[in-house]
Amino acid sequence: MSAKPHPLRTAFSRRLAAVGRCQLAGLLGLRVAAVGAGVVGALLLLPVGLGLRLLPPAAAALRRCGDRARRRAEQWSGVRITAPGPLPRTAGAREVLADAGFWRDLSWAWLEPVVGGLLVAVPPSLAVYGLFGVLVQPFVWRLLDDGNWYAFVPVHSTGLMLAAVLLGVGLTAAGLLLAPPVLHLHARWGRRLLAAPRIVELQRRVGQLTDSRAEVLDGQAAELRRIERDLHDGAQARLVALGMRLDSATRLLDTDPPAARAALLEVRELSGRALEDLRGLVRGIQPPVLIDRGLGDAVRSLALDSYLDVDVDVRMTGRLPAAVESAAYFAVNELLANAAKHSGAGRVDIRLAHDDAGENADAGGPRLRVTVTDDGRGGADPSRGTGLLGVRGRLATFDGSLVLHSPQGGPTTVTLEIPCASSSPKTSSC
Repeated sequence: MSAKPHPLRTAFSRRLAAVGRCQLAGLLGLRVAAVGAGVVGALLLLPVGLGLRLLPPAAAALRRCGDRARRRAEQWSGVRITAPGPLPRTAGAREVLADAGFWRDLSWAWLEPVVGGLLVAVPPSLAVYGLFGVLVQPFVWRLLDDGNWYAFVPVHSTGLMLAAVLLGVGLTAAGLLLAPPVLHLHARWGRRLLAAPRIVELQRRVGQLTDSRAEVLDGQAAELRRIERDLHDGAQARLVALGMRLDSATRLLDTDPPAARAALLEVRELSGRALEDLRGLVRGIQPPVLIDRGLGDAVRSLALDSYLDVDVDVRMTGRLPAAVESAAYFAVNELLANAAKHSGAGRVDIRLAHDDAGENADAGGPRLRVTVTDDGRGGADPSRGTGLLGVRGRLATFDGSLVLHSPQGGPTTVTLEIPCASSSPKTSSC
């Protein structure tokens, strides 16, 4: 196995990448402004009729810019922004003007270069100006006169040159440190303008509830059929055989006691097997450790049963609703099975956290967040039948979500979120 990169080197690379993304976001803001100006031009030409032809393609281009910004916000900062959906290809100017998402996109196009552009310009500016002090000032200060200043430092001696270098190092470090939070703040600011209108979210919510209700009903029917089949083929068959052996032993008690004794021993063995079948059936419905100890300890038991090196980090306070804990438990079980069967992973990290407030509060209230990361080969695809579609359907019942990040070569990270509130003041052990 190849050696893992040093944590400091990894952190530096991420912050350097964040600085580059800030710079790219600022440049893309200029493109957004140009597209927004084209939309405004089409609106101004509506009275003369030319805008009727220009507005639909201009609005479609603006929507594509907004969709790219939404994808970047999720990929770069993990901030999910709901999209209003694409404009119909045959939409005319009247349909565009009636679309609420179009006006939100237009307001974002005009504010993004001013507010968002200035925000993301801070880290690259600090980093570049800092590098200028570190790499340029030591070599040019002798060639310049006494009017050479670096920020507030007049560079006209060796000591002041060293002070300028130290200031440049500080500015560069400040740019690297500020880049990730600034990028996240930029994404959250963009969500205020780019998120789908409330009416669109409500319509989608109604559609999701309709679909999830149908899936739940189908799932319940399938689960009942499975339980009935397991009972019929397992415990019920053994209980019937047990009754027949008891009847046979009863008839042999008076005529052949040794044979009756052997039959009773066989009855005891059959009763033990029937009990094991019933216990296995109960575990499939709701594992006892989940009922008694909660989600954290239940996931730890899955980690102990797995042959992979599984690390579990639980940051939860109290118990969650039983249905939510059950859904999360079986989802983690499925993800561990996928990692063992398909990814070629040797290690899996599982993190369970329940947020009552904070960042998740403004995204829909308290929620359970489960993150499962493996060091496998990556390339996971829900369409390949690896169980991810089933997990996503299970979470949809609770208005939950599944986000998959699995580039070729790994690692694979699956993030599950289920809106829920803690139902007990107990503190879970970590």
